Amino acid sequence: MPQVNTTKLSSRGQVVIPEEIRNAMHLHSGDKFLVLCENDVIILKTISPSVENFKPLINKIRKIAKEAGLTKDDVQSAIKLSRKKY
Repeated sequence: MPQVNTTKLSSRGQVVIPEEIRNAMHLHSGDKFLVLCENDVIILKTISPSVENFKPLINKIRKIAKEAGLTKDDVQSAIKLSRKKY
């Protein structure tokens, strides 16, 4: 059965994952997540060593990018612009 709980965003942009969910998913300090946002939904996906786990998500993102008319050049330009800012 899915676990449901509530949390809130801190002034530093941090969100606490409730202890019950951390324990159920065997999460630990330093674990990394992929963050996906679509409309009013934010999805955290634990990052595991295998790229195979990400293929369905990568395919979905590629489909969304293609439908939006994004090209590889658009993505490269966005990456360059973002790197200049930091």
